[in-house]
Amino acid sequence: MNVFDYLFNTSKNLDKDFLLGSKETASFKKLYNDSLSLASYLRDSVGEGQNILLISSNSAFFITAYLGILKSGNTCVPIDFSIEQSNLDYIIDTTESKTIFVDKLAQRKLEFNSEINLIDENKKPQLIKNKINKTITSTISLNTIAEIIFTSGSTGKPKGVMISHHNIISNTNSIIEYLKLSSKDIMAVVLPFYYCYGLSLLHTHLKVGGSIVINNNFMFLGTVINDLKNYNCTGFAGVPSHFQILLKKSQSFKTEAFPSLRYATQAGGKLHSVFIDEFTTTLPTKELFIMYGQTEATARLTYLPPEFIKTKISSIGKAIPNVELKIINKNGEITKTNEEGELLARGENIMLGYYKDETATNLAIKNGWLHTGDLARIDDDGFIYIVARKKEIIKAGGKRISPKEIEEVILSIPEVIDCTISGYEDDLLGEAIQAIITLNTSINENEIKESILKKCAKNLAFYKIPQRIIFEKTIQMSATGKKKIN
Repeated sequence: MNVFDYLFNTSKNLDKDFLLGSKETASFKKLYNDSLSLASYLRDSVGEGQNILLISSNSAFFITAYLGILKSGNTCVPIDFSIEQSNLDYIIDTTESKTIFVDKLAQRKLEFNSEINLIDENKKPQLIKNKINKTITSTISLNTIAEIIFTSGSTGKPKGVMISHHNIISNTNSIIEYLKLSSKDIMAVVLPFYYCYGLSLLHTHLKVGGSIVINNNFMFLGTVINDLKNYNCTGFAGVPSHFQILLKKSQSFKTEAFPSLRYATQAGGKLHSVFIDEFTTTLPTKELFIMYGQTEATARLTYLPPEFIKTKISSIGKAIPNVELKIINKNGEITKTNEEGELLARGENIMLGYYKDETATNLAIKNGWLHTGDLARIDDDGFIYIVARKKEIIKAGGKRISPKEIEEVILSIPEVIDCTISGYEDDLLGEAIQAIITLNTSINENEIKESILKKCAKNLAFYKIPQRIIFEKTIQMSATGKKKIN
């Protein structure tokens, strides 16, 4: 079975709206038929086994393109619509993609080779119309690559995580089980679908016959609160910054009753206990699921059941159904209670590997176990706590950011001789970005700071621009000569 057939197994003829919202709606039946028609077009024009990029904000266009690509036997490569041109060019070259779905905003911002077959929002309806009711014979195996999700790598270049149809099906089943999702659930979606957490919301609610409400304007908090109320949302999912902003910037969020809201889920980084306490105090009748995962695990690895939110407040919980976890020390031995070690995971949701990177794959997956790169400990009751990250990736507002990429941009400024990018704790973002700069001249620091910010704004996505810039007179080094990183 492939993901498309799995998701629509019982819902393909439903007239019920899956997609809700003021801008557009779409029923299960329409999404099924439109995606099937698009898959038929792709099978005829592209064939099978090709990598197809999808650059779009959350919309019916994204959903139809995504599902159509999966059904056609090709691989979907969902891309951050605020991606830098250089990273897009790298991904296109690496994946050898010849077909790209792109929405209007991304098309205006980005440049594409004339040889690329661009399918935009205007072209898609005609393609669907020309392929109505065409049957597609499935040749997809469970281990066929369904999607490649590019994440920031420690080298500065994005790494493509290969996720199979079986990975998605397994993780979707597990999430549905522990969240107890049903056709009655309506999810308020503020997470982008190019992100594995966002995609998991799409998968789970399609599968159970629920609905989603898309909101691409989270910073307009009033619209989010109105969506929760007006569409009787039963669920909300966010990264730490979403919760922190709602709790710190919106008085109405803290005073509304939200009678339909059953639960909220949080992943994508650590939500500090002060915010967990504030949420549970503000909305005492709502369940809060603290979760942990990685793109390399399709999405989810652990969850903390709401009944333990007070007694195990800093824990990421225990393994989700059908996932095994263990913590090992430097010698590869399973750690004792409360002893720190690296967290490893095994299950049918673990990625196939990194695209065209066998070396990185072999480092990440050993004997079937995914090495998460996170240091953790386990308590007497079997609850797991993340202690620190071995990897240097910064998670700011739920986004994974490579320090080396930012350093490269800043170091291109002639006056800069050294730059160290690191993350620091931030009440709203979870982590914010700090740049420690060493100059080769006594130029006015305010002037060079302005130059740095302009350079970053021109060459980087907005969320990669440092929030804090510190100037040091000399490069800080350890006794071994290695640069110190705070």
